[in-house]
Amino acid sequence: MRTATYFFIFLNMSLALFEEPAVYPLPFLVTSVVEVLCLLVFFGRLTHFAKVTPRNVFWKDTKNICIMVAILLSLTDLAIYGVLRIYNVRSIRWSRIVRPIFLVNFAESRQIRRAFRSIRNTLPEITYVFLLFMFSLLMFSLMALKLFGERNLQTAEGLPYFRNYLEIVFDLYVLVTTANSPDVMMPAFDFSSWYALFFIAFVIVNTYIFMSLFLAVVYNNYKKHLKVM
Repeated sequence: MRTATYFFIFLNMSLALFEEPAVYPLPFLVTSVVEVLCLLVFFGRLTHFAKVTPRNVFWKDTKNICIMVAILLSLTDLAIYGVLRIYNVRSIRWSRIVRPIFLVNFAESRQIRRAFRSIRNTLPEITYVFLLFMFSLLMFSLMALKLFGERNLQTAEGLPYFRNYLEIVFDLYVLVTTANSPDVMMPAFDFSSWYALFFIAFVIVNTYIFMSLFLAVVYNNYKKHLKVM
C-alpha cells in the first residue's frame, strides 16, 4: 500500500511536465484521466484509513482534512479548466500548487513531515541573520546609489546604470550569488578602477561572511530540531 501510494503521488506531481505549458506536452484528455485516477487512489487510501481509525480520531487529524480539501480543489480546478477549454478560454491550472500536500500529509510520509517541522522550527531562529543580511544589502545599495547615481554611467546595452534604488537592490542581490559578476561592476570599473573596491567589499561582507553565517545557522538549528523530534 505504501509503495502504491508513493507511486501515484509521484505520478500526480510529474503531470506538471506534460500539462500546458509543458516540457513534453500531452493531450489534455490524457493528463486529466491520469489525474482523476490519482485522485481516486488518494480518496480510496483515505477511505481505507478511515475504516481502520476511530471516527473521532480521523476527523480531528488535520492531515486527513488537508488531503480531502486538496482532492476537492483539484477536481474543481480540473472541471473548470475543462469547461473553459471547451469554449476556447485560456486559463491556468492553479491547483498544481496543492499537489505537494499529498506527499506531506499521508500517513506514510512521517519522515517528510518530520523534516518539514524541523524547517518550520528553524525559520524563526534564522530570521535575525536574514534581517542583518537585508540591512547590509540595503545599506550597500544606498552607497551604490550615492557613488554611481550622479555619474551618468551606462551599461553595455546603453541603459542607465545604478540610478534606481530598487534596481540596485536587485542587482546587488544577484551579485551575492555571483551570477552577474563581473558584468554588474564593469561600467563603474571602466569609469574608475578604484570603484572595484566597493564591489570587492560587498562580496566579502555579503557573499563570504553573511552567506557562510547564514548556512551555519540553518544547518545547526535544523540539526538540533531534527534530533529533538
